[in-house]
Amino acid sequence: MDLDANPQHQEEKPKGIVVILSGAPGSGKSTFCNDVLSAGRRSWVRVCQDTIANGKAGTKSQCLKSAAAALKEGKSVFIDRCNLEKEQRAEFVKLGDEQVDVHAVVLDLPAKVCISRSVKRSGHEGNLQGGKAAAVVNRMLQKKELPKVSEGFSRITFCQNENDVRDAVKIYSNLGQNDNLPAGNFGQKSPDAKVQLGIMKFLKKVENPKNASNGSQGSSPKQEIKDKDPCFMELENEHENKEGIKLKDSLVDDIPILAFPSISTSDFQFDHGKASDVIVESVIEFLNKVDNVRLVLVDISHKSHMLSLVKEKAEKKNIDPNKFSTLVGDITRLCTEGKLCCRVIANAANWRLKPGGGGVNAAIFKAAGEDLEMATKERADTLSPGTSVAIPLPSTSPLYRREGVTHVIHVLGPNMNPQRPNCLKNDYVKGCKVLRDAYASLFENFASITRDQRCNEVKSSDPRNDASKRSSVDNLHNDQKNKRDGFHDSESNKKSKPDDNMVVYKDKQKNEKTAAKRTWGSWAQALHQMAMDPEKHKDAVIEIFDEFVALNDLYPKAKKHILVVSRLPGLDSIADVQKEHLPLLKTMHDAGLKWAEKFLKEDASLTFRLGYHSVPSMRQLHLHVISQDFDSPHLKNKKHWNSFNTLFFRDSTDVIEEVEKSGEVTLNDENLLSVELRCHRCRSAHPNIPRLKFHISNCKASISSTQRLVFASS
Repeated sequence: MDLDANPQHQEEKPKGIVVILSGAPGSGKSTFCNDVLSAGRRSWVRVCQDTIANGKAGTKSQCLKSAAAALKEGKSVFIDRCNLEKEQRAEFVKLGDEQVDVHAVVLDLPAKVCISRSVKRSGHEGNLQGGKAAAVVNRMLQKKELPKVSEGFSRITFCQNENDVRDAVKIYSNLGQNDNLPAGNFGQKSPDAKVQLGIMKFLKKVENPKNASNGSQGSSPKQEIKDKDPCFMELENEHENKEGIKLKDSLVDDIPILAFPSISTSDFQFDHGKASDVIVESVIEFLNKVDNVRLVLVDISHKSHMLSLVKEKAEKKNIDPNKFSTLVGDITRLCTEGKLCCRVIANAANWRLKPGGGGVNAAIFKAAGEDLEMATKERADTLSPGTSVAIPLPSTSPLYRREGVTHVIHVLGPNMNPQRPNCLKNDYVKGCKVLRDAYASLFENFASITRDQRCNEVKSSDPRNDASKRSSVDNLHNDQKNKRDGFHDSESNKKSKPDDNMVVYKDKQKNEKTAAKRTWGSWAQALHQMAMDPEKHKDAVIEIFDEFVALNDLYPKAKKHILVVSRLPGLDSIADVQKEHLPLLKTMHDAGLKWAEKFLKEDASLTFRLGYHSVPSMRQLHLHVISQDFDSPHLKNKKHWNSFNTLFFRDSTDVIEEVEKSGEVTLNDENLLSVELRCHRCRSAHPNIPRLKFHISNCKASISSTQRLVFASS
């Protein structure tokens, strides 16, 4: 790089120099400064916003103040910030005057180089490293404006590769205290190529970058860049992987991505043809239900038979390659290898959920370290074929820090290997069903994680969503309104933006209209008859008062499940409740707490919730007091489960609080009864009730700590 940069000795008083470094994270700005400072003959000061406040991140004004002070002392200054936009540079350019020259050193390295460095590095001063770095780098590059002399620079040096950087370091290192450098632009390969587009732009239709020349009218913006930027050809060739995934999108998009291996086709010896059919069918079914996600089937081998089969069948089924693709790569190093950045990966686990064996399972446990093994033990001891379990990865895990992976989903498929447990002996009718269940469970867990992460992002931006206090037996009545977080909090956030699975009736007239239309069949009159004439039903009623009766649910959905039923005529459900009913609601609530405390004395391991169904199946207002084990043969279907584990179930204290404030109760639609099945402890998704029950029997997540339920035994 000919910079025409021989130092010129001046007889007049030597000028100070402000060098404004401009470049994306990972372009080498700090390294540039340190190299010059360690070898330089001039007195330099590095001003870095990441460390300006006593080693911690500070403000732009602090940087300006520090730079001005150094110049006053006769020193020269490096401004170590990204400075990618004209506006970011403007205040620092003003530091120049007759005695201070302002230079720019532009580290205009390829985007893939900056991303790779940022993702791989550790101990960065600004903590921009790991999986999150890729998207940040791309966003910054899209806004980049290359410096111009007209901004106030006397000299601009462009570095577009490592050789250019080394030359620039040498020039500034050789500057003596009395030396100056000639003015002008140096090293810009093509003055017309004003903007090096971020990776996200490569396969999208883009407009001419800001300040770009008009050029040939017959060329598209993409073609102009392609012709002028030698980096484009190199990146474009790498972005279209042999298996079809567009790597530019996967590196930087905010669309949630699941990277998963083929299940059961390696050690479990499942037929590849049948397995590829199941994968494609399962993907189609899932993508028909869920939008704005991406699935990527990963194999480490370029000769993978499974990838070839799946790719071919996916193309025949016209599956959108932007939603489902195949990829050759190490599933534990997809981000650092510049291929794919995703928060969730799947593991083809063994039934013991141990790191033994080989292949994907051993690789993921090794990459994630002991953190994954410990986190897995907290969630489950074993896994049955056709199921999966989602494990939140601790931030201390190497896989989290290096790759940005937040969750690993363990999934177990069918086994056809007689040397392994639960061999199906080539029963592919059953085997294909189990494999479909496995992929369904995997994809549902991925969808649940994605929804929770989006809800948490919304929640974190909403100042109203402060963490609630944990309640206990000692303050049951006062703290029941402090609802659980996790799944239920995530649903709560949806109130501000209802979706297809949730309709909230907020208008009182709608409540009354809905209640007025309700008709009750003869079978639904049983509770009403017991409440009105409890003496005739002494075999079922366990407590009788003027205002209510208590009775065991005839079809309990848990070990302990009782009903506190109002005896007030005309009060069929919470849709009928008004302010005048507050004393009754509080009395029923206190009665429910009394029964819960009684059960807790008998079995301290139990945990309870008190609440009402938004749209009950039985006439007469009744409060459910139900233990959270859900260990009952009467809990048979999705409606049973979701009636107690979605917002369809209204907490008693919330109902009381709502009536106190507005004189009515918000009713949540019956569509909630058909949403996916999710564990009330760890929030993982499951394809059916048997799978869910099996999971619950092994799930070790703490109800009270993860969901802040109404109350738990001490």
